[in-house]
Amino acid sequence: MAFIVAIDGPAGTGKGTITKLLAKEMGLVNIDTGATYRCVALYMLQNAIALQEKNKIIDSLANIHIDMKNEEGEQTIFLNGKNVTNEIRSKEVTKIVSQVSSIKEVRFAMVEVQRNLAKGKDVIMEGRDITTYVFPHADVKIYLDADEKERAKRRYKEMQEKGIEMSYEEVLKNIQIRDKNDKEKEIGALKIAEDATYVDTTFLTIQEVKEKVKQIIEEKRGK
Repeated sequence: MAFIVAIDGPAGTGKGTITKLLAKEMGLVNIDTGATYRCVALYMLQNAIALQEKNKIIDSLANIHIDMKNEEGEQTIFLNGKNVTNEIRSKEVTKIVSQVSSIKEVRFAMVEVQRNLAKGKDVIMEGRDITTYVFPHADVKIYLDADEKERAKRRYKEMQEKGIEMSYEEVLKNIQIRDKNDKEKEIGALKIAEDATYVDTTFLTIQEVKEKVKQIIEEKRGK
């Protein structure tokens, strides 16, 4: 019987880092749902498809094949057989991914991809609508949150470390736009599930968040 840990929350709350750490530590398969939408955004950029060309975006879904491999806790993302793990984190992809994921046909297609990737496995998944839409009956539901300025600081530092040139003001603005888009989506809007455990990470270190989330999972899993 598969065991599913679902983690939701806005950008910069530490979801990605936490899921990677706990996947390795607890023997869970880490499925990065946000990466599936980033693959669609990257495909659009590669094929010069604009956000306004909704029909072209929808038609292109038939040509997009996504796979993920986990080796020693590290996840590799493949788009049509090519390793795009780093490419999908580019500034260009980040700017359009929220709008792309707001298209309901894209949402439906990627949710199917995510569910298929999780089939029959003990998984930990993070995103915006995992607890409410992708896996509403997940064994563990957690919502991570933090003040928007703190989230912008974290994301800015992350981009600096990766050599992506963006100012703090740009990062904060992107986060504010993304929060608005995510909360107003027609399908799979970002919200706190009624039965989710809420964790505010504003004043917590990654290690402290990890231990908090691990404790919640262990209690549900019966250690």
